[in-house]
Amino acid sequence: MNHFAVLIRLLRDRRMFLDEVRSGTKLETKIASLLVASSFFFSIYGAIIGSYGGGLQIISSAIKLPALYLLTLIICLPTLYFFDILFGSRLGFKQYVTMALTSVAVISVLLFSFAPVVLFFLISVKGYKFFLLMTVLVMAITGCVGVRLFYKGMIDMVGPEAIEQKMRRRLLQGWVVLYALVGSQLGWTLRPFVGTEGEPFQIFRPEIDGNFYAQVFRSIGSMLGFY
Repeated sequence: MNHFAVLIRLLRDRRMFLDEVRSGTKLETKIASLLVASSFFFSIYGAIIGSYGGGLQIISSAIKLPALYLLTLIICLPTLYFFDILFGSRLGFKQYVTMALTSVAVISVLLFSFAPVVLFFLISVKGYKFFLLMTVLVMAITGCVGVRLFYKGMIDMVGPEAIEQKMRRRLLQGWVVLYALVGSQLGWTLRPFVGTEGEPFQIFRPEIDGNFYAQVFRSIGSMLGFY
């Protein structure tokens, strides 16, 4: 089956796609297809934001952006799986992987859809802080949409009897927060993605102190003239 056809079917008929995941239909095919399709779109978007720094930064960002989202899943998914089965989930691990990849795939498509907007500002606005914050904003918006769809999909997957269990609902909500925290901090660890024009290329920043949130506030303050 065409990898992109699986993703299109997810976008067009999400209800049927979730029913197939619930019944365990061709999970291996879905996992492979969503993994390939999402990696492709992440690579394209990574190359676009990396073009701000130019040169090797384009290749580096095209590789690191898919790695960022997939590593975040690898880190966080076991927590959701084991806690959820502890509270009565009957879903298999492959079903959790497929559901998580649906979220990642949606995020990748949404990032790709923002590519023309990002390219426009990349060409028309010459400001590192602005472009960096815009990139963070786009990734935050697409991430919220993708994770929200995952949350709603999981609520549908577990059935009406599980929805009544407040603990499992809170578990999902807590996992969503955990996913966001791990993803944002991992992005800080794997930086740079944008790079700096005229600066030497670096695969990773040598300094690992600080955190993502503090840097965002510093960037905003710098743009507003507070620093």
